[in-house]
Amino acid sequence: MRRIALGLATMALAGAAVAQDTDRLALQRDAYDAVQAKSVIDLQMFRDTTAATDAATGQHVTLISLNPGVGAWYLLQLRDDPEGKADDYHLENPAPDSQSVVLRPGSTPALIVTTAKGEVTCTPWADGAAALIEARKSGVAYAPICDGALFLRNRVTGARTSIETATDFLRDNVWGGETIVRFVRDNFYKDSQLETSIALGTGGEGGVNAGPVPMRGKDAPEDQPVISTLLDFGLAGAEPGRMTIGQWYRVDGIDGVFASAFQPRAISDDVFATAGANRLDGVESRATGYMVAFDLGLYDIGYAVGTDHPALGWSSRPPYSVRPRGLPGPDGIDTAKPLVTLGMVNPVIASRAVATFTGGFKRQHGAFKYGDYAGTNLGHHYGFIEKGVVLSKLQPDLSTLYRLTDGTIAMKTWQESDNALLPKIVFARQNGVPLVVTDPATGQPVPGDRVTQWGPGNWSGSADADLRTLRAGACMATANDRRYLIYGYFSTATPSAMARTFQAYGCNYAMLLDMNALEHTYLALYVPQGGKRHVEHLVPGMSLIEKKARGGTIVPRFIGFADNRDLFYLTRKEPKP
Repeated sequence: MRRIALGLATMALAGAAVAQDTDRLALQRDAYDAVQAKSVIDLQMFRDTTAATDAATGQHVTLISLNPGVGAWYLLQLRDDPEGKADDYHLENPAPDSQSVVLRPGSTPALIVTTAKGEVTCTPWADGAAALIEARKSGVAYAPICDGALFLRNRVTGARTSIETATDFLRDNVWGGETIVRFVRDNFYKDSQLETSIALGTGGEGGVNAGPVPMRGKDAPEDQPVISTLLDFGLAGAEPGRMTIGQWYRVDGIDGVFASAFQPRAISDDVFATAGANRLDGVESRATGYMVAFDLGLYDIGYAVGTDHPALGWSSRPPYSVRPRGLPGPDGIDTAKPLVTLGMVNPVIASRAVATFTGGFKRQHGAFKYGDYAGTNLGHHYGFIEKGVVLSKLQPDLSTLYRLTDGTIAMKTWQESDNALLPKIVFARQNGVPLVVTDPATGQPVPGDRVTQWGPGNWSGSADADLRTLRAGACMATANDRRYLIYGYFSTATPSAMARTFQAYGCNYAMLLDMNALEHTYLALYVPQGGKRHVEHLVPGMSLIEKKARGGTIVPRFIGFADNRDLFYLTRKEPKP
């Protein structure tokens, strides 16, 4: 009878714990949903908090796992007084797939990092938090602690180009500054990166049987024009500076990465026969652009928010009528503090990186000024999540690139029902409405329903909606049972030209990334050569964005230093332990 009684008591305790946990999650969900000023911690509805008091020092220690399902970001809080102000330390677990982090409770609390090789016990708050203070004073973005098992993320200044510095100053400090920036862009930078070439011949050799399917062209792949190119990658099967339009070439030195050159005027008439896009003008039709494809069987993708962009407050685009009084931003926050955003890849992941490219629009431009989306969902500000941590809520009807904890990588138009995925999202980035979707009736790619609607599509550009400009986008495609993430660089294009080109490459979904300048459309590959890695840029002008160390060694953007902009990065997959 005693055993039965003990068993019933144990079950009752377990049931009480489950009920308590359910109540906690419900309260955290209410805080997430509340339309009111809050902290970024309130946006983490799955967070788990453990607290303890160190009997030896009297230090009150709290560890918040910001998303236990992802296990990458933690907030360590230290207090001398349990009701006092906390000293906050943003910690990162650099390998959440292979190691876990918990706070051991009790009178002798410690951080326990469990790895495939065993446990690391760590008390960085000991000796007056000397280890944490030293890591913070180091000034490096990622400062190792706990014998290198964890990183302290330190707030640093993100790099920016002179153009970004000037435009940000005008926008932030000069009345009508946005109008000045737009005037300069429309009159002095229009088509500034235009690249074009006449046909140099036909029938060039390429990677017809490698990578994604070739572009659907007016001619058979082997009969497409050969053009001169500025693509700055080494390519197998191509003469330097020459590529056959629409064909895929293997990038030298990196398995599963391919490149292709295009001009929209070479696209098959069948593609243009589908409705949903504007007619292309003569300039964008002959503009040369490039596609870079990554085999998702070999590579994973990650995302990091920049030190400054995208910001978290209000965009000036939506009308003031949609802003609730006293709300500092559409999600109730205007800062990520006490969390730290860095705009770079952590050192552990960086060792496996094969590519980085710039993310999406700044918050200033990442919301709707015209159309129905401007007046709903507080202006449909583009959402983003890093390491499982919600920094800006994902909005319905917007194009979203995301990754789940099971390794799924997808691109889709977000719906309210998709919020069920939030516990499993490692990262997500929204950037406007789709360029290309799959027609459910035919299974074929077609332009998104707002490609021709300048204001309601929030495509940016001139008021008369005819501006061509340098643009970048991304799409998902499948070929021979292999899935590819494809990055598209358009030396000058409207959304219609982008949609037609992604259609021609067989993309089942495509979205805009950023535009107007090389730093906003930046892509670099890291190619092994002689035991070291060589930085190769998509076009030569992008190399000017890099920093140089003494001796002229290139320090690559997003890898070697923090940047003010957000980024995506591709890493080589490794077997899970």
